[in-house]
Amino acid sequence: MTLQDGLRGFEVIVGGGLGRTPMIGKTLSPFVPLEDILPYLEAVVSTYNLLGRRDNKYKARIKITTHEHGIDDIKQRIEAQFSKINPLFTGEDMHILKEIERHFEPPNFKPANPPVEALSTTSHTPAFRAWLDTNITPHKVPGYAIVSVSLKKPGATPGDASAAQMRALADIARDFGHDELRISHEQNVILPHVHRADLPQVYHALRQADLATANIGLISDIIACPGMDYCALATARSIPVAQQIATRFHALKLEHDIGPLKLKISGCINACGHHHIGHIGILGLEKAGVESYQITLGGDAGADAEIGTRAGPGFGADEIVPAIERLLLGYLQLRIDRSESFLAAYRRLGLAPFKALLYPQARKAA
Repeated sequence: MTLQDGLRGFEVIVGGGLGRTPMIGKTLSPFVPLEDILPYLEAVVSTYNLLGRRDNKYKARIKITTHEHGIDDIKQRIEAQFSKINPLFTGEDMHILKEIERHFEPPNFKPANPPVEALSTTSHTPAFRAWLDTNITPHKVPGYAIVSVSLKKPGATPGDASAAQMRALADIARDFGHDELRISHEQNVILPHVHRADLPQVYHALRQADLATANIGLISDIIACPGMDYCALATARSIPVAQQIATRFHALKLEHDIGPLKLKISGCINACGHHHIGHIGILGLEKAGVESYQITLGGDAGADAEIGTRAGPGFGADEIVPAIERLLLGYLQLRIDRSESFLAAYRRLGLAPFKALLYPQARKAA
């Protein structure tokens, strides 16, 4: 949501999506006032309903329709449809929205005073300081923090939690988090409202539940789809690959040196692991009865969203972890200094030097 001339509104983007045909969405309107958003979106959907492909289930997607007609034609049709249906909306949707908003009012925050003692002092353990560095995000309310609880302990199933751990999280939320938990698309749990004075107690409670892994945003914080272990659509395993990568780099003690990195794994072309927009993406496929893992580089889901570029031929199940290791050890040599992230280095240097790291035999042959 953005503000324009004092009005709340939204940028509307259409035509993005992953799967077998990944595409970056295109801006349909830079600003639609909040009061108009529901009829505007109805105009989008109804326009797609008239134009969308029904002859081919693989092309029955709004991204395909946008691509085939072009954003200018789609926008013209949507604006025409919007002008027809907008007068039919009398404001009842805004009354319903206000009723919904009532259930999402902020909690009664504790006062920030007296000032909270600095939490990164040497009086705390290195493990706690590492957790503060990776798992804590600033809050808009002074004296508060956002706590990300990692479900990515190296060697464990990414995103998995036991019943006992979920009960522990419920207790922590009740005692220290205004009784609120959220689940992120990164397959982690968020405590959105924690007073900074309570962070040591929260950390202790998380450690007791084996949930204090300090790796949010690092290489072991991997998004992985269920893969062939649990999904009937998958053609390759995802979970074991994620476990092996996380375990390997935990053993090398290089996670914090490598720094921020989004590694995402999908076990089939449907891309549920979002591998197309990972800084490093891994796509598992079955070829002649054998699992093969393709690597894409340079994807990003941020403000400068970008689809990753396929690096080259796939790797066998026994080759994928060594390939990722070569890639990241090489990155440490290629970067300007510790402040240059993997993605920044890739954007500066391009594919070639990273491809050479992945395929050293091809380089020797050349």
